[in-house]
Amino acid sequence: MRKELSHVIEGEIIPRLMMAHRSEEAVRGSAAKDVPGDPEGVSIGVPVVEEFSRMVIEHDAAAALAYVDTLRAQGTALESVFVHLLAPTAKRLGELWEEDQADFTEVTVGLCRLQHVLRELGGAFEGEVDPHRVSGKRILMSPIPGEQHTFGLMMISEFFRREGWDVTCDPSLSMRDLNHLVRQEWFDIVALSVSCQTLLDKVTTTVRGVRRVSRNASVGIIVGGRLFTENPQLVSVVGADDTAQDGASAVRRAEAMLARRTGCFTRDMGPI
Repeated sequence: MRKELSHVIEGEIIPRLMMAHRSEEAVRGSAAKDVPGDPEGVSIGVPVVEEFSRMVIEHDAAAALAYVDTLRAQGTALESVFVHLLAPTAKRLGELWEEDQADFTEVTVGLCRLQHVLRELGGAFEGEVDPHRVSGKRILMSPIPGEQHTFGLMMISEFFRREGWDVTCDPSLSMRDLNHLVRQEWFDIVALSVSCQTLLDKVTTTVRGVRRVSRNASVGIIVGGRLFTENPQLVSVVGADDTAQDGASAVRRAEAMLARRTGCFTRDMGPI
C-alpha cells in the first residue's frame, strides 16, 4: 500500500499538476503585484510547503483555505498556489508517510483537504478572465477506466475552463459510458489519463474505441500521466495524437491540434 501511494503521488498527481502551469499567465499577472522584489508575491519554498502539509493533516479545510487567502492577499498568484504549493504538498504528504511521520489515514485526509481547496479556488481562478468569454471548444477529460487517481485531472480541468473551454470532467466513466458519451455529444478533444504501465493495453483499447464511435470523426486525443511523461514515444503506440510535458504546453497543444483541423470538419455537416 505504501509503494502504491508513493507511485500515485510521485507519478500521477505531480506530473498532471505540472501540466496545469500556465507560465504566460503568471508573467502577465505579475505585472499587477504590489509586493516589491517578488513577482510571485510570497516565495513558496520548502518551509511553506512543510507548514502547509502539516496543516492539511492536523487542521480542517477551512484553515487551509485561510492560509491560501493570506498568501493571495500578499500578492501570490493562483497559478503559483496551484503549482508551487498544492503540487509539492501532495508530494510531501507521500514523503511523510514513507518516513513514518504520518500514517495512511492522515495522508488520505490531507489529500481530501487538498481537493477541497482546489474546488473552492476553482471559481476564483475562472473569474480571473472575462466571465462572458466562450471559446466554443469542448473537451472531455477522463481517467482510463480502472484508473483511480483523479486529483491532477481535476486541476487541469480548471485551466481549460479558464481559457473558455466547455469542459466535461468525469472521473467515474466506464468504457461503455465513455463510448456512449462521445457517440452522443460533440467533443473537439478527448483527454485521457493513466498512472501505470499495467494499463497501457487498456489505453490503446480506449483510444481505438473513442475514434471508432466518436460523433466528431476528427476528434483529437491527448494522453497524460506518469507513463507518458517518462515515455512520450508511447503516444504513437497507443494511437493518441499528443501529450504534454508541462503547464505551458497543455492547453496550447490542445488548441494547436484543434486549429490544424479547423475547416476540415463542422459539427453538423462532417467532412467538407
